[in-house]
Amino acid sequence: MNPDKVIFSFFMILALTLNFGFFIGELDDPEHHNVYELFAVIVVNLIATVFKFGDRSQMGSLMLATSLVALVQLISAALVWTFAIHVQDTGLTPAAMATIVSLSGGAVLANIVSVILLIIETTTQRR
Repeated sequence: MNPDKVIFSFFMILALTLNFGFFIGELDDPEHHNVYELFAVIVVNLIATVFKFGDRSQMGSLMLATSLVALVQLISAALVWTFAIHVQDTGLTPAAMATIVSLSGGAVLANIVSVILLIIETTTQRR
């Protein structure tokens, strides 16, 4: 067993599950989506992305691309949340929350693709 691969896989799957946990709930209800969970999702996705920088294979490039897409989506969601709370006078409206959750949904999809690529890479590796 390779400890580096275990840690790498752990953070990839944790990123997916945390993101899925944030995404689930009513689309426009802020009570169903915690800002601290979004922060945790961003941090774990960032850690998973950093781990992918060392892989020089074609599959590694695809996994890095999916992680970068997820980070762009999640950082955009955090920026929308910040803008809605601190810049707009209306606060966190249902429309703003729907945008945040939709961006998180895009990151969920990118994380799913990343985990599928990890599974494919793992099953095709020779011992």
